[in-house]
Amino acid sequence: MEAAATLLSFPSSKPPSQSPHPLSSLSLTRPVNPFLAPPPASGKARFPSTIRAAISRSKKEETVETVKTQLENCHFLAGIKYQGLTVKQFQELRRSLPENTKLIVAKNTLVYKAIEGTPFEALKPCMKGMNAWLFVHSEEVPAAIKPYRAFQKEKKLENNDFTGGVFEGKFYGPEEFKQLESMPSRAEIYARLLGSLQSPSIGLVSTLQAPARDVVMVLKAYVQKLEEQGGGQ
Repeated sequence: MEAAATLLSFPSSKPPSQSPHPLSSLSLTRPVNPFLAPPPASGKARFPSTIRAAISRSKKEETVETVKTQLENCHFLAGIKYQGLTVKQFQELRRSLPENTKLIVAKNTLVYKAIEGTPFEALKPCMKGMNAWLFVHSEEVPAAIKPYRAFQKEKKLENNDFTGGVFEGKFYGPEEFKQLESMPSRAEIYARLLGSLQSPSIGLVSTLQAPARDVVMVLKAYVQKLEEQGGGQ
């Protein structure tokens, strides 16, 4: 008996495929407001280099103006090796200085830009390394240097010495600071030269041999003394 091969077909368990809807491929997204768009993934502003450059330039100009302001009525300007000093030490140093002084940390290039064309331009040899700048608004230079020497000795900061200074347009290297530190005070100069004037035999010679600054100072003191004597009569 010949068996007839019968092919039986069963319905598939999968749903019949449907052609895609013509609108299903479109993406329905809300348009982005460019003014409310989030910053880039990096978190940086769109023009960071331009903004940073403007801020940096403004700070540099401010520093130059600060130095120029300190140069007014400044009798002595010196550089101090700043590298290695802690913030606490720097604050202590500032508190130890006289009121007629100012200690500033600024880049050499900015300080030189401020002093260029002034008598303090002689400070150019100090324009290297990290410096703090001491502005002394008084003729009493030794009294301004003395507190730093005491601080330097107390904190054992032998390496943080003066890098140089300018007084009356002359540059003094670190090895020449003893001359500045041993300068007589104004009162000592007055007393010394007034005493010389009271000795006719040597007074005129001694006065003429004194530095020009000392002569001016003693003459002012002499005039003041005469005025006081005249007012008391």
